[in-house]
Amino acid sequence: MNFTNNPIDIAQLPKFEEVQLKGLNPKYITVLLFNFLLLLILVIGGFSALFYFKQDAFSNTIWIAILVGLVSFLAGLIMFSKFSFHKKGYAFREHDAIYKSGLISETTTIIPFNRVQHVALHQGFISRKLGLASIELFTAGGSSSDLEIPGLLLADAQIIKNLVSQKINPPKKEEVIEPFSNESFFTAENE
Repeated sequence: MNFTNNPIDIAQLPKFEEVQLKGLNPKYITVLLFNFLLLLILVIGGFSALFYFKQDAFSNTIWIAILVGLVSFLAGLIMFSKFSFHKKGYAFREHDAIYKSGLISETTTIIPFNRVQHVALHQGFISRKLGLASIELFTAGGSSSDLEIPGLLLADAQIIKNLVSQKINPPKKEEVIEPFSNESFFTAENE
């Protein structure tokens, strides 16, 4: 066997940038907004408790400035999330899965199916109420998922999970077992 290590012309490689990505389901924005609302309630609740028990810690002007600052920060975070939502997309090709995200810093993750060890479908409380799910792909060597695609319709997520499961564990050809015949048993036993 002769070892070869020929150079590859990178201009001939397929370009993942040309793949048409599918956007996340618009209902997923509701999940994001609910999470931010919950965070806002916890933060305002914490500052309200601090204000109630330690009102003299800051002047009223500083308390108002803290509240306005927190609400402004969380409102900016919500707007950032809404804009970045439209930059997220995914695609499944014959041999790999692609997920792109990021508004300021764009990240594209490509996981070949032959590296996937496990695929999981996950639904949070709000996602379940909206009929959404996320797919997580795990490769060897890590305890967390290497690729998570949130905001999928449950039916689509189940189809994707089945597709990836079949790619990583292709069905085996069933062995043909010849029927047992008494005649061959008795013949073999008597010889």
